[in-house]
Amino acid sequence: MVRRTKEEALETRTSILDAAERVFFEKGVSRTSLADIAQAAGVTRGAIYWHFAHKSDLFTEMFDRVLLPLDELKAASQDPNEPDPLRSVMEICVVCLRDTANDPRRRRVFDILFLKCELVEEMGPVMERYQTNMREGLAKIEGGLRNAVSKGQMPADLDTKLAAAMVHAFVSGSLRDMLFLPDATDFGAHAQQMVEGMFDALRLSPALRKRPV
Repeated sequence: MVRRTKEEALETRTSILDAAERVFFEKGVSRTSLADIAQAAGVTRGAIYWHFAHKSDLFTEMFDRVLLPLDELKAASQDPNEPDPLRSVMEICVVCLRDTANDPRRRRVFDILFLKCELVEEMGPVMERYQTNMREGLAKIEGGLRNAVSKGQMPADLDTKLAAAMVHAFVSGSLRDMLFLPDATDFGAHAQQMVEGMFDALRLSPALRKRPV
C-alpha cells in the first residue's frame, strides 16, 4: 500500500509538471495561474501545493527535467581520470543543440524560458536560479576545458575563462536563434559540425591565449 501511494504521488507530480509545461507554453508564464495548471492536470490546487511551494518552484522543476540527461556528461568532463574530457564538453554542446531541435519537450521548455517567461517580481526565484545555473554552467565548462588542457587536448596557454564564456554564449545564442528563426539553420543536422567549428576556433585562435600580466 505504501509503495502504491508513493507511485501515485509520483504520477500526480509528473502529471502536474506535464500540465504546467503545456499551459506555460500556450499562455505564457505570467498569465498562467496555479488554478489553470490544476485544471489542465485534473487535480486540485491543494494537490499542487502538496508537491510545489509556488509557481516558480514548479517552473524550476519543469526546467530541471530537461537538463538531467546532461549530468553524466558534465561529471565526465570534470573527472581528472577521464581520458577524453574534451569529447564530454563538446558532447554537452551537441546534445543541447541537437536535442532541442529534435525533442519537442526540450524545445517547448526552452521556448518557455526564453520567449514566454517574464522575469518579474513573482518569478524572482526563477531569475536567481537562472543566474545560478549560468554561473554553474560557466564554471563547469571552464573546469572541463582545464581538464582538456591538462590532457594536452587544448593549448596549455588557453584562456579557459574567456573560452568558457564563448562556449556558453555560442550555445545559449544558438538556442535563441533556433527558437526565433526555426527555419534559418537545421541545428538537428548540423549541431556536431557547428560545435566542432567552435572548438577549432578555441584551439587555434591567438586571441584566446593568456596574455602576460
